[in-house]
Amino acid sequence: MTVNKNEITKEVLENALRCKTAEELIALAKSEGIEITEAEAEAYLAELSECEMKDGQLRRIAGGTAFTIKCPAYGY
Repeated sequence: MTVNKNEITKEVLENALRCKTAEELIALAKSEGIEITEAEAEAYLAELSECEMKDGQLRRIAGGTAFTIKCPAYGY
C-alpha cells in the first residue's frame, strides 16, 4: 500500500479511529481512494487498540487530575 500521508486529512483519520472492524476500515479507505488489504486493516486496528487509553488516564493527561492523593490546601 502506497499512501501519501499528506493526502490523509484530519477528518479521514478521525473516521478511521472510529472503525471497529477491518471491513469498516477497508470501506472507509476505499471511499477515500486508498486501497488497503484486509491484513493491513487488521494490523492497523491491532496497533490502534494497543494505544487506547482508559478514561482515568485520559483525564489525568488532559488536566482532570494530576495526582491520586487529595490536596488538603485545595480540597481535591
